[in-house]
Amino acid sequence: MTELHLWLRHETRTTERRTPVVPDDARRLVEAGVALTVEDSPQRVHPTREYEAVGARIAPAGSWTSAPPDTVVLGLKELPDEPAELTHRHIFFGHAYKQQPGAATLLRRFAAGGGALLDLEYLADGHGRRLAAFGFWAGYLGAALAVLQHRGRLLAPLRPTEKGELDETLRPAPGDEEFTALVVGALGRSGRGARAAFAVAGCDPTCWDLAETRDLDRAALLAHDVLVNCVLATTPVPPFVREADLDDPARRLRTLSDVTCDVGSPLNVLPVYDRTTEWTDPVRRLRKEPPLDLIAIDNLPSLLPRESSADFSADLTPHLLDLGDGEGAGVDGPWGRCLDRFREAAARELGVPEGEFGRV
Repeated sequence: MTELHLWLRHETRTTERRTPVVPDDARRLVEAGVALTVEDSPQRVHPTREYEAVGARIAPAGSWTSAPPDTVVLGLKELPDEPAELTHRHIFFGHAYKQQPGAATLLRRFAAGGGALLDLEYLADGHGRRLAAFGFWAGYLGAALAVLQHRGRLLAPLRPTEKGELDETLRPAPGDEEFTALVVGALGRSGRGARAAFAVAGCDPTCWDLAETRDLDRAALLAHDVLVNCVLATTPVPPFVREADLDDPARRLRTLSDVTCDVGSPLNVLPVYDRTTEWTDPVRRLRKEPPLDLIAIDNLPSLLPRESSADFSADLTPHLLDLGDGEGAGVDGPWGRCLDRFREAAARELGVPEGEFGRV
């Protein structure tokens, strides 16, 4: 195959501990003939030396800006504000196709430099099913934090941990009161993760999916103690919780965990808050009496960086191997569809013909 040069960048967000490619899968890439450059990153869950040991080239953090033009830059979360012109193909979660805050600015940077965004959220098969996702662990942690908050055991600041340690804190302790929980989007990846965490916590949650949200029973929703939202809407739907619902005197709901964190999007199903919460301050009180606490952290899986990275990397690596000149990179392949989505979104957002965006 034509040599593919992948460049694994350092994440600028200080709480981002995950990696899209773990060292074992980096070895697979190198052995398959992929030129792999890995930026040094003191916060990445796997030390740089582990990548060097499997044959990756090591580069300073942030040096992707001077990488050769045909390099594909790989990351997870947002890019730094500079450079103003993005000349490479970038793979990461861009959050730029649904009019989110900052979307137009990011797309203009690609337009100015002639690069392209291959958004991991849209790496999907021909039926629209995502091929690599952190959803299970996002749901697991969204539910876990909600349980700990509801039981008064959530400590700030949050810190990365391992599943065994987290589960010890989740298991019911003497004196813990029973509570009711609702998972919305219970059949998806995130929903399955949330249900698994509730099981460890000794709670059998109510599970809603498409059928229940088509004809939403808000009174039943508000009658639960804990709500975990795992729905990422792709078309407009009535919101699940509205501002007026927070002041409903019959509201029993006390803890709201939004795994999706689609804040700022017109498709947001929980338009009752305008900014996410952080590791340093993970809970925001939306109402004082009766109390209602919000958890809305947009990189939840980074709290279990080793487990979540291993699962994601295992899913993504076969598609990275197909990125060079394999079927996946063709017009009808998943990467080709990613490129089409980018061009469509950029043209719609900026009002420029699709053909002006993104090098194949």
